[in-house]
Amino acid sequence: MNETAGHTFDIAADNPPVAGCTVSHPVWEAGGNGLSYFSLGAGTDISAELYDYHRLELVVAGEAQITGAAPAVAAAGQAVVTPTNVPVGMRAEKDTVYVELSLEKGTTMNNVIKPGEAFTLKDLIPYQDGRIVNMDLAHNDSMKFVLMSFDAGTGLSEHAAPGDALVFALDGEATITYEGVENLVRAGQTFKFDAGGRHAVRADKRFKMALLVTLA
Repeated sequence: MNETAGHTFDIAADNPPVAGCTVSHPVWEAGGNGLSYFSLGAGTDISAELYDYHRLELVVAGEAQITGAAPAVAAAGQAVVTPTNVPVGMRAEKDTVYVELSLEKGTTMNNVIKPGEAFTLKDLIPYQDGRIVNMDLAHNDSMKFVLMSFDAGTGLSEHAAPGDALVFALDGEATITYEGVENLVRAGQTFKFDAGGRHAVRADKRFKMALLVTLA
């Protein structure tokens, strides 16, 4: 995965839109899966095309208009899973940055996701007093994409992931200890673990995150 582990970063700040241009930044690819960052300058678009697999478009800044056969609008913090085998494009009326997770054919998706409908990731999973809640959103042989919520004071003891992983902080804040170094992670920030990297999570306040774990 083309990111540096062990520190927080801001996808929107690191991928500023260029006036009049669309910019893509591939980050990871395995099997039929892929992760890329897209920056669209105000008034630009990506033409509608047909795909035989789903793509999860997570907006991190601005507002993306999904065009074509399944129109929808997603603001920052919202996502859309594109339908398959119909024309789908992207347009931005203002500077916009989004993360695209391509999901290989045969990916198992949670029924809470309705392709073509915008949803807010952090609203899909509740908090529960004194508990950690997990929701598996999508998985296949090469990756797993999950949501987690932590009540304040809860956390995960030190462990390692089988592959590279990205934490997308959605709400609140937590301390991620990575290879013995503490890192404060707040909503809107992202953090990477390398495969085998030892890490722990402690929710300083109530905290929600999306987690992409690569398995190949």
